Amino acid sequence: MTRTTARITHLRAAGVSFVVELGDPLPRVLHWGEDLGELTGDDLAALGLTADGVVLNNAPDDARRFTVWPTEADGWTGTPAHQGHRGGVATTPRPRLTGAREGDGELVLELADEVSGLDLTLTYRLEPSGVLTVRTDITRPLRAAGEDATAGQDPAPYDLAAVTTLLPLPARAGEILDFTGKWCRERAPQRGSLAYGSHVREVRRGRPGQDAPHLLTVGVPGFGFRSGEVWGLHVAWSGNQRWLAERSPEGAGVHGSVLGGGELLAPGEIRLAPGDSYSAPLCCFVWSGEGLDGLADRFHSLLRARPAHPASPRPLTLNTWEAVYFDHRLDRLLDLTDRAAAIGVERLVLDDGWFSGRRDDTAGLGDWTVDATVWPDGLGPLADRVHGHGMEFGLWVEPEMVNLDSTLAAEHPDWILGPSVGLGGSSRHQYVLNVAHPDAWAYLLKSLDTLISRYGIDYLKWDHNRDLNEGVARGAGGRDRPGVHAQTEGVYRLLDALKERHPALEIESCSSGGARVDLGVLARTDRVWASDCNDPVERQAVQRWTGQLLPPELIGAHVGGPRSHTTGRVTDESFRYLTALFGHAGIEDDLTARTPEELDRLGRWVALYKEVRALLHSGRVVRADLDDDSTLLHGVVAEDGGAALYCWARTATSAPAQAGRTRLPGLDPAARYEVRVRDEAGLPALHQVSGPAWFTAALSGWVPLPGAVLAGAGVPLPTLDPAQALLLEVRRV
Repeated sequence: MTRTTARITHLRAAGVSFVVELGDPLPRVLHWGEDLGELTGDDLAALGLTADGVVLNNAPDDARRFTVWPTEADGWTGTPAHQGHRGGVATTPRPRLTGAREGDGELVLELADEVSGLDLTLTYRLEPSGVLTVRTDITRPLRAAGEDATAGQDPAPYDLAAVTTLLPLPARAGEILDFTGKWCRERAPQRGSLAYGSHVREVRRGRPGQDAPHLLTVGVPGFGFRSGEVWGLHVAWSGNQRWLAERSPEGAGVHGSVLGGGELLAPGEIRLAPGDSYSAPLCCFVWSGEGLDGLADRFHSLLRARPAHPASPRPLTLNTWEAVYFDHRLDRLLDLTDRAAAIGVERLVLDDGWFSGRRDDTAGLGDWTVDATVWPDGLGPLADRVHGHGMEFGLWVEPEMVNLDSTLAAEHPDWILGPSVGLGGSSRHQYVLNVAHPDAWAYLLKSLDTLISRYGIDYLKWDHNRDLNEGVARGAGGRDRPGVHAQTEGVYRLLDALKERHPALEIESCSSGGARVDLGVLARTDRVWASDCNDPVERQAVQRWTGQLLPPELIGAHVGGPRSHTTGRVTDESFRYLTALFGHAGIEDDLTARTPEELDRLGRWVALYKEVRALLHSGRVVRADLDDDSTLLHGVVAEDGGAALYCWARTATSAPAQAGRTRLPGLDPAARYEVRVRDEAGLPALHQVSGPAWFTAALSGWVPLPGAVLAGAGVPLPTLDPAQALLLEVRRV
């Protein structure tokens, strides 16, 4: 096969290089990873010259090349870039490059495929953070202008089965890390060797789910938080997804394996008639030579650079769910509001139970009007009291769901997403409302817009409490169509419309806790609820790994009561306080049941959060690699390195009697610092007779310690009892 090279494009940002050879018939990625520096034309030509591998025995007669749109036409036997057919034919795409343009850190490639009749546009953008975003747009074009739009064209729709964005990885990337989980234990890590074959994660829940891959990472074996070369992928989509890392014996050209992802499409979900188009989810690829913290830092920088990223201090929030549940008595809620204001709460959110017929979780979803039997004067008295204290007023909603015991379901059963032959089983007593239905969408927009305007609502806690099983839209004569893709886009349009009407409105993405944590929904929302579990032992892990993608200011982290609502575990308040501090902090507790002494201690923690949130919500997240899995050391270091806060925590007992010298991550070994212990949240119970000498001194004030000790040699940390934590503050002298 004859190939020519037009030119080689080199994008660079934040220590990352992305090099593409614009060849015929298709471009190929020559390099994605560590910055190669300023390359001359000869240097780039040399990179292209060395990009052809050997011709293998019993293989295609030309050396295999891994292109930007790999298919069988390239001799590629792995997952192809796209699959589909037109009435059972046109199954072997063979696209060619028809155009390319470059500018401002972006490379746009235009491809045309005569076999499938599709035009393809790939947009690669290397962000200033070093994150490489890839967007794929597919169009089935009309005939040339002036002709009958469908003259000479096969009228059968092109059924798009899959679109997968793929990038190559080097052979040294031999270990894989992704996540699984369940309700109240989201983002549990799992890792192992990248074996030959395909590591495939398919999400069929209609949302990412508690077991979402979250961030698929492949790296050199043994990579950790602070070291190792790693490559990662996030699929920025809130519906069904497909993720993969794939390795074959013949490699991917001269590369060892591939990393890729996209939307998991149901059969017949995307059918392209002439003039139709499809946009695949944005895929975010990231490389770091500094381990998992390096990946996290790039994603955090990407998110913080968004124009719509929350800029004001993240308000200390009280959510009423674990305080009152469905017991919506105005006098009790007013008392709760007054106590919250007295200790410094800045936002109060009224959770589930305020709308028509909602006395428990079996009825009312869909009827988004205030229940007059419980709230005879509407929500005004509570909203006015909240605003009168200078606090923001928030409200819980679950617009995408419906109870069959509701006026909405009785009047509009055709708005329910589910088979015409009959609905399947309920989940949490609810079904899914078809947000893609134009009338249902308009009803939701009007209902929510009215509530926001009438009560001056500043914040919506937007919940989504079940998977989209049998997610089909009902059609005439029982001709149901797959509906998850349209549902996801409908939700996005609804969020966008509310934000357009109410620019100051903030929205939280909650989904049975943390089952919808992705950059698709976060393009339209302002934080996520990481988990329904406020048990600090569980939360330490959930927040640690949620932070692999999101910075602390986007992660809701609340202090619960002494006994966990979800696990039954009883923990000390200091441990609960310090766990919730490292996020967008809040309270999930009945303040009317707390003693004056407890409220005073809680108020001191609130003041601490307000003091340190500017650092916590702007600095670099750092996590130490420790041998003892029962201990955690994590923190936030200011961008200029001048200040840092660390949490030293123990979640369980373990064999080692002491931690020994432990390095504080993120500090400069050449700088000089001083350290102190912060006690506003209380001090931990210690499993020792006496602590290290420096620690004892730091309990009373600042202790000078050079970076060579803190970040180089390390310092001995005290031995804590299980379910205890300590807060250390460091500042550069």
